[in-house]
Amino acid sequence: MSSAFPEIYLVRHGETEWSLSGRHTGRSDIPLTANGEEAARKLAERLAGHAFSAVWSSPSARARKTCALAGFGSAAVIRDDLAEWDYGAYEGVTTKAILAERPGWRLFRDGCPNGETAADAGARADSVIHALREAAGTILIFSSSHFLRVLAARWLGLPPQGGAHFVLDTASISVLGYEHDLTEPVIRRWNQR
Repeated sequence: MSSAFPEIYLVRHGETEWSLSGRHTGRSDIPLTANGEEAARKLAERLAGHAFSAVWSSPSARARKTCALAGFGSAAVIRDDLAEWDYGAYEGVTTKAILAERPGWRLFRDGCPNGETAADAGARADSVIHALREAAGTILIFSSSHFLRVLAARWLGLPPQGGAHFVLDTASISVLGYEHDLTEPVIRRWNQR
């Protein structure tokens, strides 16, 4: 399924101990597991044959390592606005543990104490989208789950909270693009493993 319009390839980083255990990993630099490294290496063959006008990565070590193992490390431009959601007081904590103390809590609705709200992550996503549309090329992005989910929601014109409806596995590839013209942003593929 190819397109005459620019496409944005989104890659979630490979598995870490914290992603495996469900701990919120925002700004902590948790290394990839051996499985995460292997999945990152396999991204190279999955992305082979695509020509990218630019490669952008979150500053996190897990995103940069995934990018490097996939074969794009030397081309990557590190962008701070691609960083994962800042979980503040919930950094390293599982949703189950948060819900035990704060029943009914939802990340995309409630945000995190001393961290970001969905609107904060949405503002960063809007900055990235502005840069993507100005670049007008096919771009490869390495980042983290919750931020990429907000980016997808904002790409479609949904509020940042709309990211709650998109799930991403580690080392997955998703593609944003357009349908009939540049005024019709769409999700062309999602969460491919």
